Amino acid sequence: MPYPRAARWGADEAITHLFVTHYRPLVRLAVLLLHDRGTAEEIVQDAYVSLHRRWPWLRDADRALPYLRVSVLNRSRSALRHRRVVQNHLTVARPGPDAPSAEAGALELLRHDAVLAALRELPARQREAMVLRYYADLSEAQTARVMGVSRGAVKSHTARGAAALRRTLGAGPAG
Repeated sequence: MPYPRAARWGADEAITHLFVTHYRPLVRLAVLLLHDRGTAEEIVQDAYVSLHRRWPWLRDADRALPYLRVSVLNRSRSALRHRRVVQNHLTVARPGPDAPSAEAGALELLRHDAVLAALRELPARQREAMVLRYYADLSEAQTARVMGVSRGAVKSHTARGAAALRRTLGAGPAG
């Protein structure tokens, strides 16, 4: 998204504009990767703080949103690595995920939970590619830049991820 006045904007005004426009989608992105809203919000807030600190050195304001996406993705990866280390050293069993709601939309919630559970089972790169391409609605090129891989790798990760989701969810080849 171009920022027509970006050359005149200071860090506060630019970050405020980015925050108002992109905070919620970035949190949703992190939630899909982390499955923890609180941690996702912290990660996105930290990404904004980091961007604010680096704003004076940002040469192109149009690179701010991609910077935030990469920052959120990298911070989510770090949080997942940390979580794995902690889980490997825990001696107390952790409780399972919350049971689905029994409200009127229970069937939809069950389907949503099944998709999220299937998404969690994908290898990290496949999950990241699927979330960035189909949830964040990034192009292959944008996804490749955020993930730091080639467009071909994005295609491969998303194709394999989609196939795995179809198998897990019991959908046919047409999905």
